[in-house]
Amino acid sequence: MAELKEARVPDIGDDKDVPVIELLVQPGDVVKKDQGLVTLESDKATMEVPAPFDGIVRELKVKVGDELSEGSVVALIEPA
Repeated sequence: MAELKEARVPDIGDDKDVPVIELLVQPGDVVKKDQGLVTLESDKATMEVPAPFDGIVRELKVKVGDELSEGSVVALIEPA
């Protein structure tokens, strides 16, 4: 198995502790670069955290209700 890489929350402005409202992928899913992994909802907007590269989701590090900030690890992905 190839080395797993982390998918992290990108710059989401000044928002901190933004709750996860939806999981868009599950372990084993094949994802493409920029495909949504989870949906976050702040006071101002709903946003998807995108996959940073093509690969296979090996582990989700978050669940619905978790609060994330910029740099939080969302998933471990095996690059394609």
